[in-house]
Amino acid sequence: MSKPVIWITRTLSNATLERARRDYEVIWNAADTPGSAEDIIRMSASVDGIIPCHSEHFSADVVAQLDPRLKIVANHSVGVDHCDLDALRGKGIVVTNTPDVLSDATAELAMMLMLGAARNAVAGDRTVRSGTWDFWSPAFLVGKQLTGARLGIVGMGGVGRAFARKARGFDMEIHYHNRSRLSPKDEAGAIYHETLESLLAVSDFLSLHCPATPETVGLMNADRLAQLPKGAVLVNTGRGNLIDEAALVDALDAGHIGAAGLDCFVTEPGGNPAFASYDNVMMMPHVGSATVQTRDAMGFKALDNLDAFFRGESPPNAL
Repeated sequence: MSKPVIWITRTLSNATLERARRDYEVIWNAADTPGSAEDIIRMSASVDGIIPCHSEHFSADVVAQLDPRLKIVANHSVGVDHCDLDALRGKGIVVTNTPDVLSDATAELAMMLMLGAARNAVAGDRTVRSGTWDFWSPAFLVGKQLTGARLGIVGMGGVGRAFARKARGFDMEIHYHNRSRLSPKDEAGAIYHETLESLLAVSDFLSLHCPATPETVGLMNADRLAQLPKGAVLVNTGRGNLIDEAALVDALDAGHIGAAGLDCFVTEPGGNPAFASYDNVMMMPHVGSATVQTRDAMGFKALDNLDAFFRGESPPNAL
């Protein structure tokens, strides 16, 4: 019996590619460039399944042109804002994602960004690296201390809870807003806020971990940024469009936002050049889940979903 044919759109981990080639006929984009709408439509006639990343966009228009041969889109990501789920389901295409395996890696990066933004890591690194460090005083590069500070978390899914666990190691007071309140066990002493506005008022640090949905686009706009305490540090490892970037620039200029740590941007790749001149903005190029262990786990979970589907079973992470 012939093996199912799958298209892997980007360069996944070596272990993932090795396992995929063992069990499937694999078409792999060795150039590691994003699949365009035209690529997706064309390849749908040649494959039974696709493992895409968030760089491939399955809009309603693209989905309408997909060939009936394509039966499953097994995302190599947790977020699926690049997929029109209703359109895919309407076409009879199964969609899966990779939850519960990248929480710790993303939370670690969020912690790095929060620490780096709070403790002037960008300015300090530039000063030493440029050879201009020729001065010291008690007032030199004074930052904001995490210990005992109030941390607000927006979105207490897997990443948000992992971030809270790590922040407790810094003796931070954890507050959170979520669509629904967690169980006492998962809450682990964190203070629940029914409204986002209530959370903002007590957040010396605010970290965004909610999904990108029509309701959360521009979540942190000028009005909500203004509701944070003066000097607050904003961290985003969720999705770039959670923040109104022009409003954040204004809040940084006004000194109301003391610092920011950003792993994602409205425009990706590329980011926002408006932030480049700010020493109090620490940035990374959307690499929250980029560890060897996590990339293997994400790839294996995508393949687990494919394996179950082609055995005639319901994939464990079907959406």
